[in-house]
Amino acid sequence: MGLFTRAVMTAADHPKVESLVTRGRLARPVVQRFVAGEDLEDAIQAIKDLNSRGVGGILDLLGEGVENPEGAIQARDDYLASVLRIEETGIDTTVTIKPSQLGVSFDKAGCIDHLRAIAAATRRIKVGIEIDMEQSRFVSDTIEVYRTLQPEFGDLRLAVQAYMRRTPADLQAMAELRPRVRLIKGAYEEPEAIALQKRSEITAQYAHLIEWLFDHGTDPGIATHDEALIEHARATAERAGATSGDYEIQMLYGIRRDLQTRLAREGFRVRVYVPFGSAWYPYLMRRIGERPANLRFFLRALAGR
Repeated sequence: MGLFTRAVMTAADHPKVESLVTRGRLARPVVQRFVAGEDLEDAIQAIKDLNSRGVGGILDLLGEGVENPEGAIQARDDYLASVLRIEETGIDTTVTIKPSQLGVSFDKAGCIDHLRAIAAATRRIKVGIEIDMEQSRFVSDTIEVYRTLQPEFGDLRLAVQAYMRRTPADLQAMAELRPRVRLIKGAYEEPEAIALQKRSEITAQYAHLIEWLFDHGTDPGIATHDEALIEHARATAERAGATSGDYEIQMLYGIRRDLQTRLAREGFRVRVYVPFGSAWYPYLMRRIGERPANLRFFLRALAGR
């Protein structure tokens, strides 16, 4: 994790910074750039706009680290309500879920039951479902949740983080499943002992994992804005005999919209991660920490420019 990202994440934990960002109107332009809105209907409209450009959505209800059963039940019900609206509107989207929202930290069995209910709902309307990967303390439990449900829901997709040192071994341990994976770089602050810190090392591992997924996975989701890695995925797919319809390029809402549209026009399956909800602050700070350009945009918004 670079010094820039570490500094941003440290600031993100400061209550005064959070108060300034969440309560002040000046930050709204940057929030609106990276978050579809606080309400489900905001996200639905954002996905409709994406669909009009030939791009699919990945619906993400923001919020993490639920600490009680009531909160996990509420999150489950919110997801089920989202699935109902997807059915009613007919939008092209998948649904992604954070296990910590469903109580994985205090009731893994309950989390599995909640996720099973959501997966059954998405399967009924033929919508894909994905599991987000969160901080390192959740990785083992998240993989266990995936392994438990994958035999029942074969199209379940799991996010894995390229910067985690354990990820190659984790994937190899799942090779017999030919897992559906969303490959992301990783945006949480983690110590060097468990996560790669240098951008060059992370990129190299990401490229290696792309190759692994085309050899051993199913329908990989290549989640990156790095055009060199996208080109590497294209070349790897060609060597593996895969077409542009055999994998997805996934990006984040508000980032590289030009590239999203261009790739869709070139015939790639493109999906954009569309976050919504009131708990947007941690997500926003991770996006700022990923790229200095995002921080400049954020500071201009705070300055009212």
